[in-house]
Amino acid sequence: MPLEYEELDYQETPLGALTLRRRRLRSLDNLEVYEIILGTGYLMSSLFTTVEIALADLALARLPADRENLSVVVGGLGLGYTARAVLNDDRIGDLLVVEALPEVISWHMREMVPLGQELHSNPSCHLIEGDFFVLAAEQGFDPGQPGRRFDAILLDIDHSPRNLIHERHQPFYSQNGLRHLQSFLNPGGVFAMWSDDPPDPEFQSLLDRVFTTTETRVVTFPNPLQDCQSESTVYLAQCAP
Repeated sequence: MPLEYEELDYQETPLGALTLRRRRLRSLDNLEVYEIILGTGYLMSSLFTTVEIALADLALARLPADRENLSVVVGGLGLGYTARAVLNDDRIGDLLVVEALPEVISWHMREMVPLGQELHSNPSCHLIEGDFFVLAAEQGFDPGQPGRRFDAILLDIDHSPRNLIHERHQPFYSQNGLRHLQSFLNPGGVFAMWSDDPPDPEFQSLLDRVFTTTETRVVTFPNPLQDCQSESTVYLAQCAP
């Protein structure tokens, strides 16, 4: 498949080499695609956004339709498709997007990625530089209000509960880690997480021990590069009302 690549930015980070690139897919009518690569692994592509959007839509659908001025945290900015899906819900009052890599935030602030201007200019959207997993284990996600509770916390960072970007994230995927996260959710609040792996019965069981209601959804999406349907997983967990 003939491809044209353009490297827009390259930075060395504590997690490895970080690359933002743009390419045109001639086989798809010269479709312009943005990609984020960390080390040798893909973090996100604008060609595949179905599950990132579903992560927000499925989580927010579990909250009562008449519940207004919702406060939401998104862990992982990436190209911003989960954040934009959250903001598309008319009930949203406040969105905090926590991103560990300042380079990714800079891409949005400098409008180097397609959704940059849309997100950073939205007064309801706040881009927070910080390690989601450290904040989840300590004071919480709002720098100005330690311990603040939210209506939903959405996580799209690690590839799966077993395939982590960094081993220091491991304590989060435990009963203690999830219980501490739960302390930052309002009654009836929702935790949702993306995974690139099939449903993991052990992780689902762990969610069952911490949250009142849980669900695992497999989201399918077209993969034009391989001419097939691909799948990812969204875990949903909800606190008692």
